[in-house]
Amino acid sequence: MDGQPGEERELELELRLIADVGLAGLPNAGKSSLLAALTRARPKIADYPFTTLTPNLGVARLDERELVIADIPGLIEGASHGAGLGEEFLRHIERTRLVVHVVDASLPDPLADIATIDAELEAYGHGLRDRAELVALNKIDLAEARDRVPELVTALEAQGRESVAVSAASGEGVDRLAKRLFALVPPRPAAAEADAPERRIVFKGSARDISVTKEGAAYRVRGDRVERLATGIDWDSGEASAYFHRLLQRNGVERKLRDLGVKEGDTVKIGKLELEWKESAAR
Repeated sequence: MDGQPGEERELELELRLIADVGLAGLPNAGKSSLLAALTRARPKIADYPFTTLTPNLGVARLDERELVIADIPGLIEGASHGAGLGEEFLRHIERTRLVVHVVDASLPDPLADIATIDAELEAYGHGLRDRAELVALNKIDLAEARDRVPELVTALEAQGRESVAVSAASGEGVDRLAKRLFALVPPRPAAAEADAPERRIVFKGSARDISVTKEGAAYRVRGDRVERLATGIDWDSGEASAYFHRLLQRNGVERKLRDLGVKEGDTVKIGKLELEWKESAAR
């Protein structure tokens, strides 16, 4: 059986992870370690920047609930404009309901690092700066981070921002952070079960889409539906042939052919087929 004329289309598909919580921060802030501490995910972890090159997912559980958490690879200044792989990473935060700023509290100026991430989220747009957020002050197992936490908490509170001090390495504060995540991300409302819609397969088009023209000594019938049927029909089946003939009658093709002067033995072309016109014995 001859195939039907195909359609060609170019598509560009973009993957965006679906997660409840997105961990965002500068490289080496400890996002992968925190993901591993909150969930059973086992991302690649090492003490150098850009260990994570693709987003990792993990599932946190509390009582009867679950949250999907995404570890977004480290952002750098200018990420929203394509620096590094920033744009590719930022798009994965678009569908999260809570953004957690993971900050290395042992660095000289954690507030400046938070401001850098804020600026990139603002510049990227898509409502990321309006998303619910929480700051995770990480690495409090280090003395310089632990000593700085009270000052950082006070500064963030002055900005109206909530923070939680944690150590992904030792596990300190991880349980409290997990509880805040579940509190800030309420359960999704149960979707009402809708009745399954009735599905029907129909042919598009109508008699207006069929044209009949004289083509030299032959006649040409054009129309997507009639051409598809003519190509796929089993011409050895009397029932199928009769159905096709009734279709030509219903759509006015037979009348148009007669108006153009078709007679016994003439050739009628439909798609790649060439049919011989025969008058019915009843006529």
